[in-house]
Amino acid sequence: MAIAFSLVGGLGLFLYGMKLMSEGLEKSAGAKMRGILEFFTKNRFVGMLVGILFTAVVQSSSATTVMVVSFVNSGLMTLLQATGVILGANIGTTVTSQLIAFNLSDVAPLFVMIGVIMVMFCKKNGVKRAGEVVLGFGILFMGLSGMSGAMSTLRESPYIVEILGSLDNAFMGVFVGFVITAILQSSSATVGIVLLMASQGLLEYNICFFLILGCNMGSCVSALLASLGGKKDAKRAAWIHFLFNIIGSTIIFVVLMVALDPIASAILGMSGGNIARGIANAHTLIKVVEVILLFPFMGYVVKLTYKIVPGTDKEAEDEFALKYIGSNNMIVANTAISTAILEIEHMGQMASENLRESMDALIHKKEDKIATVYRREKYINFLNKKITDYLVKVNELDIPLEDKKLLGGLFHVVNDMERIGDHAENFADSAQNCIQDNLDVSEKGRLELEEMTESVLKILDYSIEMFSKKNQEHMQEILELEDMIDMKERKYQHSHVKRLTKNECTPEAGMVFSDTVSGLERIADHATNIAFAILKPDEHDDEED
Repeated sequence: MAIAFSLVGGLGLFLYGMKLMSEGLEKSAGAKMRGILEFFTKNRFVGMLVGILFTAVVQSSSATTVMVVSFVNSGLMTLLQATGVILGANIGTTVTSQLIAFNLSDVAPLFVMIGVIMVMFCKKNGVKRAGEVVLGFGILFMGLSGMSGAMSTLRESPYIVEILGSLDNAFMGVFVGFVITAILQSSSATVGIVLLMASQGLLEYNICFFLILGCNMGSCVSALLASLGGKKDAKRAAWIHFLFNIIGSTIIFVVLMVALDPIASAILGMSGGNIARGIANAHTLIKVVEVILLFPFMGYVVKLTYKIVPGTDKEAEDEFALKYIGSNNMIVANTAISTAILEIEHMGQMASENLRESMDALIHKKEDKIATVYRREKYINFLNKKITDYLVKVNELDIPLEDKKLLGGLFHVVNDMERIGDHAENFADSAQNCIQDNLDVSEKGRLELEEMTESVLKILDYSIEMFSKKNQEHMQEILELEDMIDMKERKYQHSHVKRLTKNECTPEAGMVFSDTVSGLERIADHATNIAFAILKPDEHDDEED
């Protein structure tokens, strides 16, 4: 019983250490790495190199693949671009087994102590996150040490040795590797366990090759589950990951069935006779060979996913659906804020279009556009609720620090865009009243409304771009437009009073004009808020950064 407790406890420490290390790296470097992924994935080969780097850093191919699925779902990455990153992730994940093969258990307590000091006594969040990485690294190897001790005892049990020694069937090896990885949700963890058991003599060296192939296929489960609530391209990205591992593992399986002994001996010889090193190298070589074999054919794999997941997604506006945000299953910490910004940008475009059409309906009495404005306003209200609910859920996640600072500003932006939509609806109401009551704004008034509308649409477009792209190119123009619109509002209100006194327009039409000018000025205020919302993020989560 004591052996079982030691084994389970060691496994628990190992898994927790890996999780802590991975999450610490994601939270501290996730935003930067996400930016690298977004920027360097236009070319498939470069995308593959970035995928290797990213996965080597976060120590999880599942995390990388899930992020890629999220990118594809949000429209930040095409399927062909995703293939490169997915291939790279499969190579990058082998770094963990290489680290484990070094067996740093003796110095693990030192890493734990350093990590604890950094987490407990450092005030800067950046240092705390780095401390989590160091602490996770130490706990991981302490867990390995615990498992190793328990396994060395198990080695003395003839019964256990006999059971594990009976695992000599290639198909059974693949199956066991798949099941364990699907349960643990980490191929790196499974390979680490296999490596440790083999080094203790509990597993035959040759059977480890088939266990690794099973791990490869089991690692696809996370991405497939993450894609369930996503769009069709997100599902296809998950299937690319699955098909790569299935096809690649099948090819390697056939090769191993034909020439297992010479291949295993060659890798072991290359590893200096060290079993642990041999398994780690086998894991890396299998992944590299799979990538070399399948890289030229990934275009065909992409086409195959269109057969597996046919059809296209329905247009968002027609169905009152979110364009970028998927279901709850698609909330990925590293991409949640990027996805939210895309959806908020989409909401802003809807609000801008509604403003344009409502003012066109009002100035030129285009009754056909009023119904369109009302329907789009319902869509804007739908987006407001769904995006807000999404941001609330994101706020409960451990997202990267840089993203955390942006979150508060995003709530304000959504509110400002919803208010712009409300003003556009008010203009449509005014247009309808003018048509029903046969009210006419003076010719001079119409020209003033057209001029002011043009300025407001310009500042709104600049603001949405500045918000979504963090492009400050038009910052000065936004500030100047805001001042100019304020000036025009005062000037036009004054001109309006003069026209009333001269009986150049009716009081009813004059009221419509005055309310519209005031509404346009408030929209400009909301637009300015949007532009600067995330330039000065909240710093409540970081005292000194």
